[in-house]
Amino acid sequence: MAVVPREEDVVIIGAGIAGLATSLALHRLGIKSLVLESATSLRVTGFALGTWTNAWRALDALGIGNHLRQQHRLLDGVVFASTITGGISVDMSLTGTGHELRRVHRKLLIGAMEKELPNGTIRYSSKVVSMEGSESDCYKLLHLGDGTIIKAKVLIGCDGVNSLVAKWIGLNEAVTSGRSGVRGSATFPEGHGFTSKLFMFVGKGFRAGCLPCDDNTIYWYFSWTPSIQEHDLLYNPSKLKEYVLSKLQNAPDLKKVVEKTELDSVMSSPLRYRNPWEFLWKKLTRGNVCVAGDALHPMTPDLSQGGCAALEDSVTLGRCLAEALKKNPGPGGEDTETCEQEYRRIELGLREYAKERRWRSFKLIATGCLAGRVQQSQGNITTFLRDRVLAKFLAGLLLQIAEFDCGTLTSR
Repeated sequence: MAVVPREEDVVIIGAGIAGLATSLALHRLGIKSLVLESATSLRVTGFALGTWTNAWRALDALGIGNHLRQQHRLLDGVVFASTITGGISVDMSLTGTGHELRRVHRKLLIGAMEKELPNGTIRYSSKVVSMEGSESDCYKLLHLGDGTIIKAKVLIGCDGVNSLVAKWIGLNEAVTSGRSGVRGSATFPEGHGFTSKLFMFVGKGFRAGCLPCDDNTIYWYFSWTPSIQEHDLLYNPSKLKEYVLSKLQNAPDLKKVVEKTELDSVMSSPLRYRNPWEFLWKKLTRGNVCVAGDALHPMTPDLSQGGCAALEDSVTLGRCLAEALKKNPGPGGEDTETCEQEYRRIELGLREYAKERRWRSFKLIATGCLAGRVQQSQGNITTFLRDRVLAKFLAGLLLQIAEFDCGTLTSR
């Protein structure tokens, strides 16, 4: 018996930050979407993400900014220190700058967005195994693992760094930077005693940092370029923790945080990114198909902007797509538009989205890669310049990147 396809206007693959934020943006504009999630429930794993001014503007546009502010501490400064000299290179105050920085728990962010969506928006246990349709087809067919077939008038891939949709569009796979990152979260029941600042440490061949999420929780990170012998560390949390501690002799406060971290809270992963040059010449959309979040711009975490950029995507995409999906009724109020005419409007709307996000994505990825390499430098001359001269420039760069405003959900 032939399977009858289920028809949907907007289908989003992936219920992560980008997927839920895009669905919420569309919901705020009166557009229904279906989010397909391969997991059996909402994926709330992961620790926290640095949420800068640009992200809070997007969260305010989505209508959940104030709710999240009440649950997360406002940070009032950024400190750059060297584990080589043991001294502070930069102590920059954020007070009075107009900037807003908080470390937001991923679980709370995902939960806040899910709560605002209508029941039934997210379809769990819905793994997309293949998609078909030419670029000019008004609908794309999605085949799910359970045999369901869905016809999508608009398809948005928010399916992460290994995105099936990005591959269909023609984007290359993310490349490895050769670097690896370690993340962890430590809990201090009696209070951690840290001031409300982002602490960033640079050393010979590594960079690290920590910042408070609240009065009891500290998030930390560490990145370096592992040698062939050190690759085995990535699969052994105990040895990985020992290795990180061995590099933090001149950063006693951060060392204390890592020592307090339980082994099941230590995670590592290779740092991958999309080649920024792709954004200068490749198509970012194909017909009625586009991508957002890590599917569009996987990046290294050096600017702490991955999640922030995904939120920017959602507001921009929601605005552009809502404008494209507006009906144009005939003189009598009837819908006289053909499938092809609606397809062309959607195509133009997604092209506008790509136009707005192209240069921003290029800048974030390229700047992040450059900043990471400078901070992780091992050369004596570069290390000297970084600790004495470039630290202030890098601190200012964080603020410059965070000044971006993606706008509201209304037309610009």
